[in-house]
Amino acid sequence: MPHFSRMAGLGLLLASSLAMAQTPYTDDATYVGLGGKEGIRKIVDTLIPLVLADARIKETFADFDMMQVGARLQEQFCEFAGGPCKYTGKYRDKTMDGVGTVRDMATVHQDLQITNAMFNALTEDLQIAMERNHVPSSVSNKLIAKLAPMQRVIVTK
Repeated sequence: MPHFSRMAGLGLLLASSLAMAQTPYTDDATYVGLGGKEGIRKIVDTLIPLVLADARIKETFADFDMMQVGARLQEQFCEFAGGPCKYTGKYRDKTMDGVGTVRDMATVHQDLQITNAMFNALTEDLQIAMERNHVPSSVSNKLIAKLAPMQRVIVTK
């Protein structure tokens, strides 16, 4: 699929899915389509370097413990795809003497000044990571549809 068409379709998918409740799928078809836990780990392992190399968003992640971010993403993708995982939704801030306070999704993002463009950049990187791991577009679109409602909490600018 040409890059423009894929991105236009992705934009429409994100816009239309904002009204969806942020709940996991009740069956595991999307989880299986992602390759289960191992497939999700590979997707996240591909995604993190893409994000850290993406000039549009890499600075946003400069002070984050990317191993923790990766672990939370794996939980999140697994649960929302209908897998057996439970997303803890908690991030422990590494700037607090190595122990830190536990923060939820809204608190983690509140001071980051995330824009719609930045949110979309991360979504594009996720799409690329899934493509590189041979996830069918029908499956990747289902995961993105479940994650898209977080835009309301993450975008603060």
